[in-house]
Amino acid sequence: MATVVAPPAPLRSTGAFAELEYDKLLKCVHCGFCLPTCPTYAENGLEMDSPRGRIYLIKSLADGRIALTDSVVEHLSLCLDCRACETACPSGVEYGALIEAARAEIERQRPGSPLRRLVRYVAFAKLLPNPALLRLLAATLRTYQRTGLQALVRRSGVLRLLPATVGASEALLPSLPAPADRRPLPEVVAARGERTARVGFLHGCVQDVVFRAHNLATLRLLAKNGVEVVIPRDQRCCGALHAHAGDPEGARVLARANIVAFEAAGVEAVVVNAAGCGAHMKNYAHLLRDDRAWRARALAFSRTVADVTEVLARRPLAGPLSPLPMRVTYHDPCHLGHGQRVRSEPRALLRAVPGLELVELQESEMCCGSAGIYNVTEPAMARRLLERKLRHLEATGAEAVVTANPGCILQIGVGLRGRGIPMRVLHIVELLDQAYAAGEGA
Repeated sequence: MATVVAPPAPLRSTGAFAELEYDKLLKCVHCGFCLPTCPTYAENGLEMDSPRGRIYLIKSLADGRIALTDSVVEHLSLCLDCRACETACPSGVEYGALIEAARAEIERQRPGSPLRRLVRYVAFAKLLPNPALLRLLAATLRTYQRTGLQALVRRSGVLRLLPATVGASEALLPSLPAPADRRPLPEVVAARGERTARVGFLHGCVQDVVFRAHNLATLRLLAKNGVEVVIPRDQRCCGALHAHAGDPEGARVLARANIVAFEAAGVEAVVVNAAGCGAHMKNYAHLLRDDRAWRARALAFSRTVADVTEVLARRPLAGPLSPLPMRVTYHDPCHLGHGQRVRSEPRALLRAVPGLELVELQESEMCCGSAGIYNVTEPAMARRLLERKLRHLEATGAEAVVTANPGCILQIGVGLRGRGIPMRVLHIVELLDQAYAAGEGA
């Protein structure tokens, strides 16, 4: 009689892959619809660098059939978590949850050198959750820029001697705002005219110290369209970077703090102007699914989160809007288009601006290579994806590319300047705010 060999017990039963919902792996039928939508597969054609291939690796790890080798880590780490595969998948595979579980397992088994662990601790445990430290860092970096030290460092070539992640981070550094532009935002911004809604606003962590102008433009737009905005002082970083980088517990701590802060504000919705933050906050219910004390509150909270373009597109924009005779194109941020399925609203808002010509961008929903801190951790692939995006942007002949996420703005902006392409990159709230400002000045 033949001996029947039982398959290895899934590692989920031994405490590994604590974040993995194993049944989600079984939804993948390996049809391959995801392959052409995956940026890394589109670039190198390797099966293990496709969503289907990575799901196979994750399942093999969970079943104990393979070990977490350098090669497996490399394939999983090369994923952008852009979630384009979710848009294409006919089976509804929740790939984002799977890759985040895999990243958490990588951090559990292979946390890296003491230096890497220290850098992660400082960034995720101390810096991102602490607005005061972020403002101090922004002030330091502004001094680095304004004193000419940045220009000296770039000319010296010293960055080429440092790890690639250091050079990639420095290249992405935008012009930091002056101290006067980093003062705390007001706690309440009143609606103009009849109030149609009362919402909370996530000002973000890096967003608020680097792109304060976007936050101010967002507040003006909401107020002009009858929305009263509450900005809770106790809000924290949304936790998206923590979740993407394999720190789900850190993400949960921040999620609970934000739920408390916005519940106390008594608002009917929570508005976000950074696509990655919004997608993650809409996912708080999944993040806290196993916490009996918080799951219901998280679900209720997630249902209130909305991107600013969703809020503004619910009714015709209040006037007056002055004509902006510009030719623009629109880049879909991954976590707005794929993560939140918000695609038509930004385009409808752009078409509402008199004189604005919107030209569609080829592969608009293909990742630009930013993907949180991906352009720092995987600079080579990020650069390849950026070059692909730049070719399509240049072909539009647009004066500006409009998008809705700070990471995309940094990544595309660096690429445009490096290639000498005379095209601006704007957050959609900047452009709409310009139309209002021009109208008021007429």
